[in-house]
Amino acid sequence: MFVSGMSGNEIWCLHQKGYRPGELVVGNSVVSLGFVGGLAAGVRGLSGGELKNVTSLISEGRHLAIERMVKEAGQQHAAGVTSVVSELRHFAGYLEFLSQGTALSSDSPPDSPFTTSASGMEMYCHLDAGYVPVRFAMGNVAYALGIGRSFTGNLRTMARGEVREFSNMYNQIRHLALQRLRKEAFDAGANAVVDVVIRLQPFQQAGAVELLMTGTAASHPGLPKPSKPDDVITSELTGEELWNLAAIGMAPVQLVMATSVYSLGVVGGWGSSLRGMVRGEIPELTSMVYDARHNCVELLKKEAASFGAEQVIGNKLSIREIGQGLVEVMAVGTAVKRAEGLAPTTPVLPPQAIIVETGSLERTLPSAPPAVEVGNPRVQAQLNPFGCLVALLALGFAMCSGLFAAVVESM
Repeated sequence: MFVSGMSGNEIWCLHQKGYRPGELVVGNSVVSLGFVGGLAAGVRGLSGGELKNVTSLISEGRHLAIERMVKEAGQQHAAGVTSVVSELRHFAGYLEFLSQGTALSSDSPPDSPFTTSASGMEMYCHLDAGYVPVRFAMGNVAYALGIGRSFTGNLRTMARGEVREFSNMYNQIRHLALQRLRKEAFDAGANAVVDVVIRLQPFQQAGAVELLMTGTAASHPGLPKPSKPDDVITSELTGEELWNLAAIGMAPVQLVMATSVYSLGVVGGWGSSLRGMVRGEIPELTSMVYDARHNCVELLKKEAASFGAEQVIGNKLSIREIGQGLVEVMAVGTAVKRAEGLAPTTPVLPPQAIIVETGSLERTLPSAPPAVEVGNPRVQAQLNPFGCLVALLALGFAMCSGLFAAVVESM
């Protein structure tokens, strides 16, 4: 007797590929950054950039939890573990790294269980399209913006346009995490990482932010064998999207990213503040956001072209405010090109592999917000002096206008 969290569709899909659901498997690790480590991270954060001791601590904790989960699966003689997740939780001043998934059994289990972030339905799509799971892969970076870099960036906010200090830092950090994800897959003997997920979440102990990329390192016989980590193919497309691409003779080349940080500038900030007092469009903000998006998409095209790709699909554009008069636009997509000999095993994808499932238990209590793409708390906590000046001047203007109107009425 065992209890499984798999749905009927997942069980059916995995049965077609020779797998059966098993027990839930878990691994965890509770760690502390320590006083010296926390102090060092705080000092390093003043200058900005990666906090290497924090990055290594998080990476070691996550991998230790994964290893213990795999060991538990091995005790069940499992063939693999599906729906793997890696979580970081804060409590009592410590950190807990938790990994869990569902064990799978088969008639001929391998010596070491594979691990995949894919659900049962996605795993069917991966296997049918030729992507054999190897291991759950990760790449992370813990970083802080830093006072010095923020000061330089704030000077540039006086003029309207891109703030390259911020743009460059975000681009470097995100590509560094992707590079580490590819290296982990390369070391495992894989030639692709599929279902890549990007998460940005605060790291409370060091006042930093962790950028985490996870996915499934896979081996595809029709794709070239990499000679170095940079040759490993990455994709954030879903399992059914990869299957559909293979069916029409297309293959992923690389996950591509671009970031643009733009400032409204002092003059633009003053003008938009005045315009904000009346109803209607604020042209300064409209133009700035448009320029930021356009620049971000152009950067994405340039990066995809450098890989020899023909298209970028699945593009996702996000925009957020990271400071007074500062916006960040991020674009993420998968560069693809035509490829031969990659047709899926089955001619048609079964409906069980793409049916959207609904839960029977409706949540009535509020839940904690998930980790999302958020700004550096150190940056968001800082007050922009120019923004404050604009606000004070606007308030003074409004008060003077009201006083003048009252005097006129009394005459």
